[in-house]
Amino acid sequence: MPSGKKLKILFVTSEVVPFIKTGGLADVSSALPQKLQELGHHVRIVVPKYGAIDERKHKIHEVVRLKDITTKIGEKEVVFSLRSSFLIGPKTRVQIYFLDNHEYFGSRHSLYADPLSGEDFPDNDERFILLAKSVFELIQKLGWTPDLIHCNDWQCGLVPAYLKTKFKDHPLFTSIKTLFTIHNLSFQGIFPHSTFAKTGLPEEVDNEEGIIHKGKVNFLKAGLVYSDIINTVSETYAKELYTDKDIAKDLLPVLSKRKECIYGIINGIDDTIWHPEVDSLIKKKYSVKNIDDKFENKKALAENFGFEADESVPIIGMISRLLPDKGLDLVQKAFNELMKLNIHLVLLGTGDKQFQKFFQSASHKFPQKFSCYLGFDDELAHLIEAGSDMFLMPSKHEPCGLNQMYSLVYGTVPIVRATGGLADTVQPFDPKTETGNGFVFYKYNASEMLTEIKKAIKIFSNDKDTWRKIMKNGMKSNFSWMNSAKKYVDLYKKLTD
Repeated sequence: MPSGKKLKILFVTSEVVPFIKTGGLADVSSALPQKLQELGHHVRIVVPKYGAIDERKHKIHEVVRLKDITTKIGEKEVVFSLRSSFLIGPKTRVQIYFLDNHEYFGSRHSLYADPLSGEDFPDNDERFILLAKSVFELIQKLGWTPDLIHCNDWQCGLVPAYLKTKFKDHPLFTSIKTLFTIHNLSFQGIFPHSTFAKTGLPEEVDNEEGIIHKGKVNFLKAGLVYSDIINTVSETYAKELYTDKDIAKDLLPVLSKRKECIYGIINGIDDTIWHPEVDSLIKKKYSVKNIDDKFENKKALAENFGFEADESVPIIGMISRLLPDKGLDLVQKAFNELMKLNIHLVLLGTGDKQFQKFFQSASHKFPQKFSCYLGFDDELAHLIEAGSDMFLMPSKHEPCGLNQMYSLVYGTVPIVRATGGLADTVQPFDPKTETGNGFVFYKYNASEMLTEIKKAIKIFSNDKDTWRKIMKNGMKSNFSWMNSAKKYVDLYKKLTD
């Protein structure tokens, strides 16, 4: 295939902004297809049509050829349709097909779990078997054969398995390649062995070499074993997946077997929303050319949290889900030491009750130094990024991470642990060469974290010129989705050339 050839890409996902979202997957599933289309490739998306999706607002309509298709899930006959609309971006529109079935998707507003009990839906196996099967029906009914199918997370894990087994001799499918993206390995789609009979896959994959893992059906494993290429959302996380038992969990043997096929591409950020020159949610817009205007945001942030803004006292910001993986146990351990430093610390987040309780009581104990908002507030998130001097992100694991990228672009100097996407985007500042854009610690412990925080405070307080240099190094970063999309195209071409 000549390198200039435009590819046909079918992008399969379980959520897409602006239609439906629970996490970062929805943002990727919106931004990446748009950029690929801008680069001249032909992209189509498949996503379930959940009850929460407004079909009038999004002009979702019937396609005669894709109406009332029947398939079997185990012994059960299931009827579904694929309805059509467009994902409309600032520069392009991407065709999107909604998998419409009332029982599995339309009757529920929530995506994966019952909002009242918090329990996963008991028929998630059948729901995402249907998503995988609908992909093959779509291609056959449309007669549109993609060069590759880009599958995302466990919900799409069965697509490569069907392609390599059930459809391997079907003339429409023999040339199609698959790429499987892991956005977060913690969610694997694990079901009882009885699920196997529902898939209709051949017996040859009903074993530990196939889609069974520890006696259960594992949708994520199906994607790992049968896709042509695997990728994830940063280069370091890609390496960690096949070397770090703590991160790979019990899939380490499967991942290390496929390590030659695992790649990492960092996610982009939406610079129409997250950029200090255009951000309408902050007090005052600014850029690398008028960096002093950042202080107006610091004043607004300090006021919001009940502090007095002071040029000589750094505000350290944190925006995080309050979960163990995010390094909050380190913050907890170091808290009394932190409160002895000449800083203001602000936190926005929600999560585990134990952390919420700890930070709530800390804000009463140290009201002059620490303040938090336990919940989520988008406007406040923007103000923390623009108004803080430093941003603390001490994660134990971080597949990609977005806040460290926002911080760099906003001239808010990140202090991070070297893991996953944090290691790929934040380089330790080197005073000799004046390169680097932040402060990095390596071992997962509270004293190493404190050392870096103190190092940052020392430069901030004693050497304003060097501090500006670090800020500017960060503000020159380019984390646009276009960069990431070009890397995806290179990966696709590895597969299709």
